[in-house]
Amino acid sequence: MFLAIVCCLLWRLHISAGHFPRACASSQSLMEKQCCPVWEGDGSPCGRRSGRGSCQGILLSNAPLGPQFPFRGVDDRESWPSVFYNRTCQCSGNFMGFNCGNCRFGFGGLNCTEKRLLVRKSIFELSVSEKEKFLAYLTLAKHTISPDFVIPIGTYGQMKNGSAPMFKDISIYDLFVWMHYYVSMDTFLGGSEIWTDIDFAHEAPGFLPWHRLFLLLWEQEIQKLTGDENFSIPYWDWRDAKDCDICTNEYMGGSHPANPNLLSPMSFFSSWQIVCSRLEEYNSRQVLCDGTPEGPILRNPGNHDKSKTPRLPSSADVEFCLSLTQYETGSMDKAANFSFRNTLEGFANPLTGIADASQSSMHNALHMYMNGTMSKVQGSANDPIFLLHHAFVDSIFEQWLRRHRPLQEVYPEANAPIGHNRDSYMVPFIPLYRNGDFLISSKDLGYDYSYLQDSDSDIFRKTIEPFLEQAVRNWPWLVGAALVGAVLTTVLAGLSRLLCYRKKKEITEEKQPLLMEKEDYHSLLYQSHL
Repeated sequence: MFLAIVCCLLWRLHISAGHFPRACASSQSLMEKQCCPVWEGDGSPCGRRSGRGSCQGILLSNAPLGPQFPFRGVDDRESWPSVFYNRTCQCSGNFMGFNCGNCRFGFGGLNCTEKRLLVRKSIFELSVSEKEKFLAYLTLAKHTISPDFVIPIGTYGQMKNGSAPMFKDISIYDLFVWMHYYVSMDTFLGGSEIWTDIDFAHEAPGFLPWHRLFLLLWEQEIQKLTGDENFSIPYWDWRDAKDCDICTNEYMGGSHPANPNLLSPMSFFSSWQIVCSRLEEYNSRQVLCDGTPEGPILRNPGNHDKSKTPRLPSSADVEFCLSLTQYETGSMDKAANFSFRNTLEGFANPLTGIADASQSSMHNALHMYMNGTMSKVQGSANDPIFLLHHAFVDSIFEQWLRRHRPLQEVYPEANAPIGHNRDSYMVPFIPLYRNGDFLISSKDLGYDYSYLQDSDSDIFRKTIEPFLEQAVRNWPWLVGAALVGAVLTTVLAGLSRLLCYRKKKEITEEKQPLLMEKEDYHSLLYQSHL
């Protein structure tokens, strides 16, 4: 059944989205610093003739940065994407994409007017056919070259400032692996010098928005690749887990019987080759990952350094994390205390909220627990468990947003580490997205989580339904009380009007003097008002 699904899908036309549009990888585009590809629907750049968008200059944020990165002008990712382009497509209304050919998250249809809401389910809630489709889609993405996007295999300087482009084809799945590598790689300072204290997607406020966008784009590309508009990423609820219950051949692959560091040959993931995992080699050669295969997925869950990660996260850990009211605090990096982001990411103790460099908890704990490919930041997205794990992390982020309902101003506007300010564009995405734009409910982005839907109904049941039930039980008394009140009100109003009429008649019949004493005047006023 699984092979049948894959074979059928391979006959489809594929359209992907990701980093550098192929149409913008020419020397002309790089020299002109313009990425405004034609939308095939009307043959104009950015779909301008159809009102989808237009080619415009990029407005960069001038907000000051934190002290973590003391250099300027040495990294292609600074002030993204201005090193490569200063003009891109700015889409209108519900249109989105590098050429405004897609719909904004949460919308569909030919003109992007149809509101949509997908539900991400636990991987254990998937039916057999849904699970087989998910695994087939992963395999298809791994083996389908992206027709629309390429990856740079050299820095802008190595490309001679755009006059000698260096780009390479890559599969749809590995494109996203490359993006996760590129956003977290070290900075080349020349020679053999590097700067390691830099990451445009981790250890700072942008961690949650960046991975939320990453999952949304991945989900959208699978939908387009397969034609399955209802596809959504499943999640793995790892709260209180005693072991890796998805690490079986039925799901994400069991262990090899002869080598526990490898996947079972019965798992189709055992044939996968990883990319972008040799950071030390890239740093020593001052080169970028070029997508060359580097060996099989490594995974040995539970055989990790337990002194640093003694256990997997518990329900109590998650609940404490959700109780933290501040999204970001202090230095806004991995040393931040009482920060919801830093605690969920795993750099702060989930029982106290105090930063602790000696421990890896929450999100980080799962990466350490897998004890393999997923345990190194740059190459961690090679393991497909990465998707399920981050979908659940995003669901915790969504719970926090619903509980605290923060304004966008909660996200730091300035002084965050480089790339993490509110109005900074997220590396390395084209089209452009700002960090602060994703501090909103997932429902506004077109998706929800199955267990959060249940919790919403639980809240209604626990808070509203008891009052409604009590009202139903007491409705005869309530109706009777309302009728009695109405009758009494009518009687009292009638008596009041009658008394006022009689009093007024008495006053008008009396002969009043032309001038009255002050006391008499006030008395008359009082009686008239009465």
